[in-house]
Amino acid sequence: MDSANMRWPDSLWAAMTPAGPQLPQLAGDVSADVIVIGAGFTGLSSALHLREAGVDVAVVEAAEPGWGASGRNNGQVIPTLSRPDPDDIIARHGIVGERFVALLRDSASTLFDVARRYQIQAEQEQAGWVQPVHSPGRMKIAERRVRQWSKFGAPVEILSRDQTRQMLGSDAWYGGFWNRTGGHINPLALARGLAAALLQRGGRIFARSPVVSFERLNNRWVVKTAKGQISGRALILATNAYTGEFAKALAPDIAHEVMPIRSWQMATQPLSDAARKIIIPGRQAMSDTHGELYFARYDARNRLVTGGALINTNDAVAKLKSMVAERLQLLWPEIGDVKFDYVWNGYVGMTTDFLPRIHRLGPDAYAWAGCNGRAVALSIALGDELSKAVRGVPESELALPFSEPTPIVAHGLLRHLAPLMLALYRRRDAREI
Repeated sequence: MDSANMRWPDSLWAAMTPAGPQLPQLAGDVSADVIVIGAGFTGLSSALHLREAGVDVAVVEAAEPGWGASGRNNGQVIPTLSRPDPDDIIARHGIVGERFVALLRDSASTLFDVARRYQIQAEQEQAGWVQPVHSPGRMKIAERRVRQWSKFGAPVEILSRDQTRQMLGSDAWYGGFWNRTGGHINPLALARGLAAALLQRGGRIFARSPVVSFERLNNRWVVKTAKGQISGRALILATNAYTGEFAKALAPDIAHEVMPIRSWQMATQPLSDAARKIIIPGRQAMSDTHGELYFARYDARNRLVTGGALINTNDAVAKLKSMVAERLQLLWPEIGDVKFDYVWNGYVGMTTDFLPRIHRLGPDAYAWAGCNGRAVALSIALGDELSKAVRGVPESELALPFSEPTPIVAHGLLRHLAPLMLALYRRRDAREI
């Protein structure tokens, strides 16, 4: 994706979601109590929670609310991290890790509660999230995760092979687990709904205003764009995988500690009633244990929203349509002829250990990056937590495991080589553990 091109992606979400609010650009000198950079889930959640607390807040967005990863993803609402389990998080972060685990545990319900509270119509369905396992040995993964999350009160259950077959309508998996609080949404509708709720409560959003720099001057944070600047007491940087896309000097240490990986999403034509009675009849969200992930969920029009990954992106759309159609037919022969109406992509911010990074930037200034494919639920919950931080809630009460930025060595080179990791994932997927 060309970061200079702000055209909306040709996604299912962009095609089906009502237009967002008309927003001004940042021009001249402006001030606010808190400045938020980025109008994705984290930035909008932070700003909305700040307005509810009576704080004057302004959001500065490079394109439009939801234009980045928040509006391009699959919309699965998953209350876990992709790889680390609770014991891993606590081993790394201690007592604050326990608070972070509790935040993760409740993150899906937090998202659905926020949508209900602000009457956001985002096609939300809290039907649960399922992680089936693709080989017998990987049942150990499901058992470990259920054991660990159960200790913290998460509503998780192990699934036998027969239960998985009944829930998903396929013999492809050997069991798995599910979490009842998960589900799926239209992510762009959620982002635009959060933006509208913020504006209705007196918050400000400046769009089409890429931030080129921020700095601390005279005990204030000053954020500059091409046409103006805004100063504030506090700052939240909420740009995640897109941190270096519009201005490479914005926050290079943070931009270089995450690897922006292109994630391809696809939507089929609406499935027949007969197919839907077999294929995920309970409409849960599903993503399995493949490194080359198999994932799917329905949208409100009964399209199956899925996706894939490529090493070579030449003629990407045609390759993906052929590859993913074959995959769906292997998983669910009842699906018949598969045709895709929408194919789009965006970046996922990956870290080397699959843990998010949360930072103090200075006095009353914070940032986070590294969603690792779990940003939908996590971002909404972290936005609330970051709003507490800038309001002065003691660190001992926050679920924010702070660390120093750790840029990836040879980030530029590795970014070009990152698609080759798919070959390694395919080899690992083929092995039993």
